[in-house]
Amino acid sequence: MIDISESVMQFLLAFLLVGPLLGAAAALLPAPPGLRGKSPDQAVLRHGVTVTGAVLVAAIVLALGFDHDQPSKMQATTDISWIPALDVRIHLGTDGISLPLLVLTALLTFLSALHTYFKPPAGPSPKAFVALLLVLESGTLAAFAVLDLILFFLAFEMVLIPMYFLIARWGGEGRVEAAWKFVLYTLLGSVVMLLGLLLIGIKAGTFDMVALATDNGRSLTVSVQIIAVLAIGIGLAVKTPMWPLHSWLPDAHTAAPTVGSVLLAGVLLKMGTYGFVRILLPAAPDGFRTFAPYLAAFAVVGIIYGSLACLALAKEGAKGDLKRLIAYSSVGHMGFVLLGIATMTPTGVNGALFANIAHGLITGLLFFLVGALKDRTGTVDLDALSRLSSGLRSATSGSAVPGRLPAGAALYGRAPRLGGLLAFAAVASLGLPGLAGFWGEMLALFGAFDPAAGLSRPAFLVFMSIGAFGTLLTAAYLLVVVRRVCMGAPPEQAPALTDVRGHEFAAWTPLVVLTVVTGLWPGALIGLTDPAVQQLLTGGTR
Repeated sequence: MIDISESVMQFLLAFLLVGPLLGAAAALLPAPPGLRGKSPDQAVLRHGVTVTGAVLVAAIVLALGFDHDQPSKMQATTDISWIPALDVRIHLGTDGISLPLLVLTALLTFLSALHTYFKPPAGPSPKAFVALLLVLESGTLAAFAVLDLILFFLAFEMVLIPMYFLIARWGGEGRVEAAWKFVLYTLLGSVVMLLGLLLIGIKAGTFDMVALATDNGRSLTVSVQIIAVLAIGIGLAVKTPMWPLHSWLPDAHTAAPTVGSVLLAGVLLKMGTYGFVRILLPAAPDGFRTFAPYLAAFAVVGIIYGSLACLALAKEGAKGDLKRLIAYSSVGHMGFVLLGIATMTPTGVNGALFANIAHGLITGLLFFLVGALKDRTGTVDLDALSRLSSGLRSATSGSAVPGRLPAGAALYGRAPRLGGLLAFAAVASLGLPGLAGFWGEMLALFGAFDPAAGLSRPAFLVFMSIGAFGTLLTAAYLLVVVRRVCMGAPPEQAPALTDVRGHEFAAWTPLVVLTVVTGLWPGALIGLTDPAVQQLLTGGTR
């Protein structure tokens, strides 16, 4: 770690939020003659890589300058009055809970911009694409850095418009309907959430998250807390997404371009679970305790539902879309995050935060790999990839259709590095010990084994058992996917497949390395989050 002054830390955190917005504005301007390269499109794509790279460097320096001996302390803080009449302040800061999410967001956005530079999106001008990508990054980073309820709501909503256009303008089949579904679900949830945030702020006399966490709900009656948790929780649950408010997610992922899916799964879903930890747990603990068993019940239903949906998509003859399968897997994985939060214990909440980061790394890698597979084969249909699609046989007669070749069987033999990476991401996602996916799920289940005081232990033991069964189902569908896509002998007439390219290797390597490092050294991440979690759960008394 390095010694950086507080003023520089404040500048770095402010730059994370403002830098992408300035970059978005610059992306829409004509490129200077000396920076145009081969074409204006190449110049703006390079601009996206440059800006997101600068933001990533700032995030890394911020992490290096962070005082790891005091991770529960808000650092790099800025506190400026914005709307005095409402006591709304531009209050920024980071602690051990938000810092990993800031770095993850900066990393995935940079890798998305790098992917876009070498594989430009099919659709309208790249200028708008890069500008929207940068606005999306700014809004996501702001959600993890602001410490005012109103600013959090604004950041929470800020990401909707760029993600809508990324899906609607650069997505695949059914993109407009999927984009509208995404926006409408989130907006309806956000309206209710805003009412809950205003209720807490007005009744407590402050919108400041730090003050609310320190107060720990003492200035709010139990009835106010219950209403606030219900209202805010609905909005956060939609974004998470929690079953049964998840139905927008598979359509959005299926239609979104590759980088849209990476960012949607990798960071946008984390805004919901982060809100549960940052706002509801410390500000309304009594109200949260009332709903915790129901949250845990919805979480484990989501775990089982997501796994069964994936098994249905993975079976032969189902014409399962691989992107859709990974989207449903996110419903299950985020169920473990919600289960950990519902335990209201340091063990469970730390597991939830760890699972957040692990899911961002692993699922981001999976969507990159599936995008590469689609680029090479033209399909992500599992039957086509395993030589069982109707493209090989006539739907009416069952006879072979001339001129149609298998889209991508036996990936190990035809593109061994790509096949090996897909298998690696799959086993990481199923929670193989030694990789990042293991620790979050295990800690969430441990938290359910001994929930917080006031929660029914028998009920949580049932939830723990259901969640543990969900891990078996997760392993089942992911191993089926690996068997169907990667294994087998290559067909004699199979078209050649290009293995991992140089830019793909550069974009995917950080995710692979971090998946291994966090799996082998979980204490690095838990050491950051645990003191901050302990302080949140006790109202700053530790």
